[in-house]
Amino acid sequence: MGKIIVISGKQYSGKDTVAKLLLEQLAGFVRVGIGDAIKITYANSHSLSFNEIEQNKHLYRNDLIKLGNWGREQNEDYWLKNIIDMRENVIVPDIRVRHELDVFKNHKAFAIRVNASYESRSKRAVITNANDPTETELDNYEDWDFIIDNDSDYDNLKTQVQNLVFILRKNYL
Repeated sequence: MGKIIVISGKQYSGKDTVAKLLLEQLAGFVRVGIGDAIKITYANSHSLSFNEIEQNKHLYRNDLIKLGNWGREQNEDYWLKNIIDMRENVIVPDIRVRHELDVFKNHKAFAIRVNASYESRSKRAVITNANDPTETELDNYEDWDFIIDNDSDYDNLKTQVQNLVFILRKNYL
């Protein structure tokens, strides 16, 4: 099992951008979204590349849904454990609910919250389902290892990520 960094935040808060910036500075880490674990398993069992599936999702969507459901029938945490058991160091940029966070934290994941106001996020894209539990369940969680405020510009975000990398290298990696 490698090191795990998880990122949470509301839609359009900048989770994927933070993950991208971290990947540029942390050699040996790969991005693995929770849905990606399903795609990786499917690719490996069908002699396909992950990119081939990504580029042709419409061809594989039904099979991916079946595989995802099959895994959850085995164990509700099947896909989370699939990520935890990877040998690589991973960044999981799509933590949405407390249960997912708890599972990763129980495996010593470093947890990052990316906050951005509704106003900032709505300038980036159209916000939908703002009251869905996947958007609100972690609003009052307070035990983050690092919090990023993404209400400013890209340079400010990069500076915060550089500070985060310093902390990660000093205390976690």
